[in-house]
Amino acid sequence: MASGDFCSPGEGMEILQQVCSRQLPPCNLSEEDLLQNPHFSKLLLSLSQHVDESGLSLSLAKEQAQAWKEVRLHKTTWLRSEILQRVIQELLVDYYVKIQDTDLTSEDKKFHETLEQQLLVTQLTQLLGPSQERVMPPLLGLEKADLLELMPPSEDFVWMRARLPLEVEEQLKKKCFTLLCYHDPNSDSDHETLKAAKVWKLAEILVSEKQQCQDAKSQQKEQVVLLEKKSATYSQVLLRCLALLHRLLQEHRLKTQSELDRINAQYLEFKCSAMILKLRMEELKILSDTYTAEKVEVHRLIRDRLEGAIRLQEQDMEKSRQVLNTYEVLGEEFDKLVKEYTQLKQTTENRRWALQEFNKACR
Repeated sequence: MASGDFCSPGEGMEILQQVCSRQLPPCNLSEEDLLQNPHFSKLLLSLSQHVDESGLSLSLAKEQAQAWKEVRLHKTTWLRSEILQRVIQELLVDYYVKIQDTDLTSEDKKFHETLEQQLLVTQLTQLLGPSQERVMPPLLGLEKADLLELMPPSEDFVWMRARLPLEVEEQLKKKCFTLLCYHDPNSDSDHETLKAAKVWKLAEILVSEKQQCQDAKSQQKEQVVLLEKKSATYSQVLLRCLALLHRLLQEHRLKTQSELDRINAQYLEFKCSAMILKLRMEELKILSDTYTAEKVEVHRLIRDRLEGAIRLQEQDMEKSRQVLNTYEVLGEEFDKLVKEYTQLKQTTENRRWALQEFNKACR
């Protein structure tokens, strides 16, 4: 650690790797954060002496560990009694299943009936609870002494109690063998002695596998923390690269934009020329497919005849223009004569038509 409350860049990274990664809960801090907040590194070192990896104080973590130890002891005790009760209930269930299919001996029937009677009385007694702590009236008006009268005879109870461990042991052995076959299916075909030996070591194997799983989870947690740190570092590097690229673009874009525009314009010019040539080629191709040599010859003859007719019309038009020019020279008197001639001609036509109609009528 450097003198005073500050840390050097190298020490800042060392604090980040040791304190933040091992002694404190996962936190995304970079060396730049420590350099921008010099007093924060000393605070981290101080906190690392008073808290554990989960963030609890050392005294509270110790109390929590002791509490968990007591919880595990109580849990173990409860599990033992719960397992024993469930095994006894399964014995009774198996008894009712067997009695439907096979004929059991009188001793088996006596054992299971005594066991069931004892179990029911015990459960009912527990439901009633201690009489001195009871506030409400007893259930159905029953007292504990009433239930004790239903207990099986003492000699039957002693006989049943002597046989019960053997039955429970046999039931537990079946369950252990079932668990062994589930864990190792290949052991299903083994001899009972070999199965018993494997069951004896099964607890150690399960503890070892559980420890392996916990170690794998711890490694996974460390990998996740490392991945988060690398992701944060890579993100900062990428942001710096993007800023550098942005600056380079701003500096060099104006210099290269004119050249790029010239190249794009030249490219568009060449592309336009190529498109025009392609259109002209398509046009010529259509013309060559449409007009064959015979059609062109016929069109040439038609054009020659049309041109000859046009020349004749032009000659007639020239003659008519000359006649009109001659008439225009005569002036207004000629126009009057033309109008008088037109009227006389129209009158003559009208009379000729009237004469024709008169001749038709005389006939």
